[in-house]
Amino acid sequence: MWPSNKKIRVMVVDDSVLARTMISNGLNASPRIEVVATSFNAQDARSKIDQVKPDVMTLDVEMPGMNGIDFLKQLLPVVPLPVILVSSLDLRVFDALSAGAVDFVRKPEPGKNDAFIQALTGKVIAAAGAHVRPRPGAPTLAPKPVSGAAAAPGAVRLPITGTKPALPAPPLLGNRPALDSVIIGLGASTGGTEATLEVMKRLPADIPGMLIVQHMPPGFTQMYADRLNRLCHMEVREAKNGDEIHRGLALLAPADFQMRVVRSGSRYTVSCQPGEKVSGHRPSVDALFFSMAEQVKCRMTGVIMTGMGRDGADGLLKMRQAGAYTIGQDKESSVVYGMPMVAYNIGAVQIQGSCEDIAGILLRHLQKL
Repeated sequence: MWPSNKKIRVMVVDDSVLARTMISNGLNASPRIEVVATSFNAQDARSKIDQVKPDVMTLDVEMPGMNGIDFLKQLLPVVPLPVILVSSLDLRVFDALSAGAVDFVRKPEPGKNDAFIQALTGKVIAAAGAHVRPRPGAPTLAPKPVSGAAAAPGAVRLPITGTKPALPAPPLLGNRPALDSVIIGLGASTGGTEATLEVMKRLPADIPGMLIVQHMPPGFTQMYADRLNRLCHMEVREAKNGDEIHRGLALLAPADFQMRVVRSGSRYTVSCQPGEKVSGHRPSVDALFFSMAEQVKCRMTGVIMTGMGRDGADGLLKMRQAGAYTIGQDKESSVVYGMPMVAYNIGAVQIQGSCEDIAGILLRHLQKL
């Protein structure tokens, strides 16, 4: 946690003079933040970092010369600096997160600068105490067969390029009826896009039905679901209202909607509806976990991962009290040890593990059912 009496020193990197000015003025309006430098490209930023020693950097993804992704790959192994991406609606933001950026905020639409600055300010404050874990590069993908009507003979999904080899497919859990009646909920925030991937890519294709809430701005959840679907062994897609929960499928809460579980006899579906924020978020981990505690009458598991604040902690406690098996990410592997820390401190977490170990913890539990 960043000391409240110490200002967060920020460097703003963007090739646009207007953007640099708007971001700098907006961040400086916060009593907790001081913009100590601005830069117009990666080379200029690198020349200033050692001198001004920022606590956090905001970084445009698309810049002339070296782009933000290549800059991160060179910078973070040497200077593990928390970086917040400022990006348009672009798939490359996930490559930058894979390279080690902490979080991102979408560039503002005309007339929405105030909302943008408010979101960016919150993310800078969260990032100030982040544990940066530089990554060697984006993972590659072993081709996964296309299913359904869109499949053609011999068709495969196109791989994502990168330098890190894909993990081999975990052994299938197999024809075990007990696992047909298990629902898994997972929630994450800051740092969660890559932490969740670390869990998901270690799980088999026939995993019990999963529900995922990742705090993310509108426009990005569909792209993130597609990314998980390409990199993981189960089917992953953005949830739609009324989707049925079943083995081999992971549903991601759509941005700006609350996803909850709905039970009809032994059948479970999801409700995805607009509505009030819960625990300050929409989608909210608490909204999902509370609904699971209330609605799910079969076996269930809850997983809470990296993120600022306490969204999901109270809901996970309710799940545990309702008989769920609960897992929390540990401090060492969390980018921001906020949500899982609160959950652990209030007794909601039965066992902690790193983002690389959580899948194994979950699978060992499922093998006992």
